[in-house]
Amino acid sequence: MSLKTAIIGSGNIGCDILCKVLAHPDLDCTLVAGRSPHSAGLAFARERGVATTADGIEGLFARIGEFDLVFDATSAADHERHAPRLIEAGKVIINLTPAALGQLCVPSLNGLELTGASNVNMITCGGQASIPLAAAIARANPAVRYIEVVSSISAESAGPATRRNLSNYITTTEQALRRFTGCGQVKAILNINPAKPNVYMQTAVSALIAQADLAATRHEVERAVALVREAVPGYEVIVDLHYSEGRLFTMVRVEGAGDYLDPSAGNLDIITATATHMAALMARGHTAVRAA
Repeated sequence: MSLKTAIIGSGNIGCDILCKVLAHPDLDCTLVAGRSPHSAGLAFARERGVATTADGIEGLFARIGEFDLVFDATSAADHERHAPRLIEAGKVIINLTPAALGQLCVPSLNGLELTGASNVNMITCGGQASIPLAAAIARANPAVRYIEVVSSISAESAGPATRRNLSNYITTTEQALRRFTGCGQVKAILNINPAKPNVYMQTAVSALIAQADLAATRHEVERAVALVREAVPGYEVIVDLHYSEGRLFTMVRVEGAGDYLDPSAGNLDIITATATHMAALMARGHTAVRAA
């Protein structure tokens, strides 16, 4: 039996995750909630046979018995209001906003540990792209002193909520970098590029290490990339590991699946794909509990 889900937020992220949920055999979407009856995202959902409401969180609560898990694709401020109510109602949340609520999740690193969590925080697009690499570097080089990650995304893929949440993006990405690498000094940067044609999402990771173990680092990075690609096939290294004067550097590009936006919007794809992957892990546990 598939896990019944709802989506709150009918923008780019909400629509992209809807596509992925509808295509997944272990998941079902029963409702998409937005705040405008004229929302293109709500029309997109209705065209695919999914029920919608333009009453936001209140519309969700009016049908609270129809789903078990909620993908929150709104904003950091909205999530802070939504989360306590949804948890009190017994719903599991996958948080796709940069709000610093919920247990930080990079599925390839700790997804299996969080299948019983009430609120799973998918961090940010840059976090999902950079943290597997940063953690791999830190595993191979425990003495790493500083880690910096720079993500560049197309302007078209950065919706209003993304632009409003830039400070939350930085804070949450840096918090997660510290959590998964153990490195106290970290920095996250996001560049929004208006160039046409759209640039593909790229994320560069730099680390300051006095004596890097290149062989061990290469092994850990290759393993990390392979694990991410299980959920995000368009994730690939485009600049191989390079070490010079105490600085280790690598870069990845993320090509999206093109479900809702152009494939250049890998920043949307990596967070929606990993969120869907996490929901599927939860669905398997949910099915096992029901069968017991």
